[in-house]
Amino acid sequence: MQNGGENTWDTLHNVLGIAMSAVLPLICRMAEGTTIDEVWGHAVTFYADIGFSRMNYGHTRFFHQSNVGDPDDAIFLTTGDANYERFFFHNGFYTRTPIYRWALTHSGACTWKWVNDAYEAGKLTPEESDAVRQNAAHGVTAGISVSFPESSTRSKGALGLIADPGIGHDQVDAIWKTRQHEILAVAHAMHLKIITLPQHAAKRSLTERQRQALEWVADGKTTQDVAILMGVSAAMVEKHLRLAREALQVETTAQAVAKASLLNLIFPPVVKSHRVGNS
Repeated sequence: MQNGGENTWDTLHNVLGIAMSAVLPLICRMAEGTTIDEVWGHAVTFYADIGFSRMNYGHTRFFHQSNVGDPDDAIFLTTGDANYERFFFHNGFYTRTPIYRWALTHSGACTWKWVNDAYEAGKLTPEESDAVRQNAAHGVTAGISVSFPESSTRSKGALGLIADPGIGHDQVDAIWKTRQHEILAVAHAMHLKIITLPQHAAKRSLTERQRQALEWVADGKTTQDVAILMGVSAAMVEKHLRLAREALQVETTAQAVAKASLLNLIFPPVVKSHRVGNS
């Protein structure tokens, strides 16, 4: 029995070792990513290979109580189409789901079997029960959620992995039992990288000159200083700052600097080529 147990333990370690050795290069590629879409794409490919080709990810730096703030200030990524994005996120459907309630009060991960059990036992609110039925109508039943720990009380991020059709709760639990370390490693690497990258949205885009003006203000320069540094008139600097305030929907330049910093829209990283191995 002892030898059999040792062999089983060795086999398990070998399997996990092979799995993690495949994940490490993926995490490196995500760490070296330069855009949110690039990092997201790496994660989507990984999760699709293990049975979760449908994914939702959200993060906000403007969280207050149970409100994520203006949707235009949040990151929402999905493998669904534009109609699904509008229904699930911008129309606020996600706030009616029991998983959202769980994510607000937990950091960590869980499979969705408890949702099914609570639904069948009548322990969900009417609104949550209705959300479960609507999800089921769209083929969304089993899955895994990750609620990320945050360093700020105003930040909140979560990832939802929706099991492919034909994969039920028991199968998801089996996948989670054997691959949870990979699933979590990729999720955390994706999340930590995405929140460092410029967050672009149509209503929040800054031109290059608006970005430069805000960066000089952030450095403590006066309008006249910025005019000299940018080679334009003070009036033109004021115009750039006014348009930046309008794009960011704030009232003061100080607020614009703070918000642009939170959204990683100023002082973007310089993209450099990567080389692995001997130079």
